Amino acid sequence: MKIIDTHQHFWKYEAKKQDWINQDMQAIQKDFLPADLAPLLKENKIDGCISVQAAQSKEETEFLLAQANQFPFIQGVVGWIDVCDPKMEQTLEKYTKQNLLKGFRHVLQDEADGFMLQTNFINGLKIVNTHHYTYDLLINAHQLKEANELVKHLPTLPIVIDHIAKPNIKKGAIENWKKEIIQIAQNPNVYCKISGMATEANWESWTMDDLKPYLDLVVAAFGTNRIMFGSDWPVCLVASTYSKWLNTVQNYFNTFNQNEQEAFFASNAIKFYKL
Repeated sequence: MKIIDTHQHFWKYEAKKQDWINQDMQAIQKDFLPADLAPLLKENKIDGCISVQAAQSKEETEFLLAQANQFPFIQGVVGWIDVCDPKMEQTLEKYTKQNLLKGFRHVLQDEADGFMLQTNFINGLKIVNTHHYTYDLLINAHQLKEANELVKHLPTLPIVIDHIAKPNIKKGAIENWKKEIIQIAQNPNVYCKISGMATEANWESWTMDDLKPYLDLVVAAFGTNRIMFGSDWPVCLVASTYSKWLNTVQNYFNTFNQNEQEAFFASNAIKFYKL
């Protein structure tokens, strides 16, 4: 069965640039480049991946596109752009011939309350939509309420929530997240990546029992046609190997029918990112 990893990162490690990588995350305080990922994809029979921004600069987008142009297994790039920049459309026009650029993302999880509802931000996303790009929504669980307001303004922009909106699985926090994730899933243009869950659980001792209530809710809310597999490599390495995460997700979905599994592991990604 075809598998596309819709969420992984590359970087040349610099402590100041990747300042979110704290001392508890020493396992990823180093370079991670396509040559490091390639053997993992081969070992786990992954057909391709989507490279997602981890730094907020135009240089990051150019770096990821250069990697994608060199390594065919990178089937698309989610870059960064300043959505609030009045000259953003001029930047978008420069990317017209970059077919591997599929969409954009901003590290919204680090922004103050209200950032997503700024007029400039909403209008910028409308322009992103008119240029036929997607948008990855990187938020924490408490930001889902604001995200629910945001998506009302963007009924046709293809949006995907990264890491199921990062509920605190370690503490078993579920009720507030559940209410908001069910609501946002009612928007047919909103998808969800099943990724980044191990790092929201207890890094040393998480099990499927910890994850299953969240998985069940996401699948019930979005259905099997609006969910996608993502590894979140190399960030996942603080809590899991690549193979362990993939096997965990495969074991969860092994009771689903063939069409549902194919949708989750590949065809939804192909549709969403126009691969």
